[in-house]
Amino acid sequence: MEASKSKVLGVLGGGQLGRMLIQSAINYNQDIYILDPDPQAPCSEIAQKFVCGSLKDFDTVYAFGKDCDVITVEIESVNTEALEKLESEGKKVFPQPHIIRLIQDKREQKQFYKNSGIPTADFILTASQAEVMAQSDFLPAVNKLGKDGYDGRGVQVLRNEGDFDKAFDAPGLLEKLIDFDREIAVIVARNEKGDLKIYPSVECAFHPTANLVEFLFAPAEINSQLEERAQEIAKEVILKLDMVGLLAVEMFVTKEGEILVNEIAPRPHNSGHHTIEANFTSQFEQHLRAVMNWPLGDTRLRCPAAMINLLGEEGFTGEAIVEGKEEAMSEQGVYIHLYGKKITKPFRKMGHVTLLDQSLEQLKVRANRIKNLIKIKS
Repeated sequence: MEASKSKVLGVLGGGQLGRMLIQSAINYNQDIYILDPDPQAPCSEIAQKFVCGSLKDFDTVYAFGKDCDVITVEIESVNTEALEKLESEGKKVFPQPHIIRLIQDKREQKQFYKNSGIPTADFILTASQAEVMAQSDFLPAVNKLGKDGYDGRGVQVLRNEGDFDKAFDAPGLLEKLIDFDREIAVIVARNEKGDLKIYPSVECAFHPTANLVEFLFAPAEINSQLEERAQEIAKEVILKLDMVGLLAVEMFVTKEGEILVNEIAPRPHNSGHHTIEANFTSQFEQHLRAVMNWPLGDTRLRCPAAMINLLGEEGFTGEAIVEGKEEAMSEQGVYIHLYGKKITKPFRKMGHVTLLDQSLEQLKVRANRIKNLIKIKS
């Protein structure tokens, strides 16, 4: 057997995704260094090395990367020029810097789908609010900021001309509002050897005002033909990008049975949190396996699952207090994950709960009860 010295994995971003990645890495004695601007980031106390600094500053990212063998991200808002320089000097950077840059700009992302023949909603690129207002014939539509939108921010639904005051006065795009049947997501992973594994699709239910995933159910309630098509599309996206790492592909299933790609994320994603308990290999372990060029793990679902995002309650800002935790813990098949964030704010992602059951119908009833039971206040 060939033995080699363990390589250091550097992660740009020290939030909950990095925290859960470290939790997986511990099983493999894999050292992880973290860079994050927040000295109290969820990873700050558990990383082998934690550096507090800007993810967008060239010198900071470059200096951090010099101490690592492999570099990855848990957030897309990073300095890609520094990553490109590190890559040119022989560091392994996955996902590759040019892919991160593409995904940082929703305009380029949509253009990539169109140029690659990947099904997506019709769209028009816009440079200003005035350009959006000139497209009244295209309504109803979704106005998305090109850059710096995240967790539902940077997205406005424009149903008619009366909504134009909500349009962004910055480069963005107008995307046809899709009358979809459901929203699904498929996570796909690929290592440097070219091995590829795909997770079963999941169904997402969004918070009505926060534009955040509120519930997730696995598997998605779609027929086998749609499931096969969703997996084909996810595979096509990662191969056309020629990407190494983990990719979450968010999709709409239209009422006509068509599948359209909405957005992609080149990292572990909210739509894969259930995999820690529900699948043979979690998305976090798979991300680690992919970027380190290890064999990829089994993606099959062990049993049906639901995931409930624990968001900060509206009207509360301050030191976080979790209500209902012990009552929820007393239920069978309930797994609580808190992210170590000391301060809660309205709709801030503070944790999640995974729920396992043999019946999807039963899961939906129980998920609603758990959501109403656990409250994060201050």
